[in-house]
Amino acid sequence: MPAALPADVPAARTVRRSRRLRVAGWALSAAAALALAPAVWVQALGQTRVVASPAEVRPSGVALVLGAGLAPDGSPSPYLRRRLDAAAELYAAGQVTTILASGDGVLDSHDEPGAMRDWLLARGVPDSAIVLDREGVDTNASCVRAHEVFGVDRAVVITQDYHLRRALFSCQSAGIDAVGVGVSAQSAKPAQALWWHVREAPASIKAAWDAVSG
Repeated sequence: MPAALPADVPAARTVRRSRRLRVAGWALSAAAALALAPAVWVQALGQTRVVASPAEVRPSGVALVLGAGLAPDGSPSPYLRRRLDAAAELYAAGQVTTILASGDGVLDSHDEPGAMRDWLLARGVPDSAIVLDREGVDTNASCVRAHEVFGVDRAVVITQDYHLRRALFSCQSAGIDAVGVGVSAQSAKPAQALWWHVREAPASIKAAWDAVSG
């Protein structure tokens, strides 16, 4: 008959298994922390440039309004309207002299900047104070082009509050001395709004990579 195993062998196996699980847990935690570190960097740096209210905005030459899609009728989406309204208020208060409307207007069938101009004109902003960037296809492109193509060195960035820190990070990385005003992110579609908030984590990681890689 085979020799009987010592009574403490099962206990030893349990201890080894427990140790392996702890090591695996530590490894996963470290990997998660490493993966999220760029997002934390982006959000923390952006937070230092957030302005609590439009009334606190120091006079600046340019308000940079980032695109946020169009409604089915071709007018600005509700999110984009809030951004444009805030820019129009800053212009009326004399806090900015120019509004740079940056969005996706590469196709004639989807002209975000054109719709943004129409909305601003209807709110009393003169056409001479509106500049369009039809190649601002994402946040990083809008910030880089604002600096490199339109010569913006200082700006007030206007977007929804959940997106603001990443936008400020990208503009700072592009060479713009930017502060930001956040507008409401309340939505009639809660699930869609939740997704936009969740996607800020991977989008922030991409923003960090864009800044590091140039």
